[in-house]
Amino acid sequence: MIVSLVVAMSTNNAIGKDNQLLWHLPADLKHFKDITSGHTIIMGRKTYESVGKALPNRRNIVITRNTHLKLTGVEVMHSLKEALNSSKEENEVFIIGGAEIFNQSIKLANKIYLTRINESYEADTFFPEIDKNCWLESELEHHLPDEKNALSYSFSTLTSN
Repeated sequence: MIVSLVVAMSTNNAIGKDNQLLWHLPADLKHFKDITSGHTIIMGRKTYESVGKALPNRRNIVITRNTHLKLTGVEVMHSLKEALNSSKEENEVFIIGGAEIFNQSIKLANKIYLTRINESYEADTFFPEIDKNCWLESELEHHLPDEKNALSYSFSTLTSN
């Protein structure tokens, strides 16, 4: 099984503030949907609350310490290990946040689908530092602002060494 992280972050590794994204980038939302549709996505409870619902055409797993939490259209699990074990028959699973789940999973991941926003943001949630000795960039695609996307950004795929 390939364990992939999917993240959009700024140049200072910011990914959120007050449980919200820091930008609106329609191209990134489409990219995320294209990558994860038809697959399992694993997220923490706060990320689920930020999204507000189960994402369609995906198996949604939410990790929480709350043993009484019940969510509609979502499988609730209580550890990253449990979530990954329940997905071991799958070809690829996608971890979509937040910071605590990314911190737990970055050493287990085989791939990172990274959207880099070419701005720095004030934030309270950050992606862990990517050790350039452990990751190889296999794809890179730069994008300038356009009529739908006000920011400069890039899509890249990193694979673990």
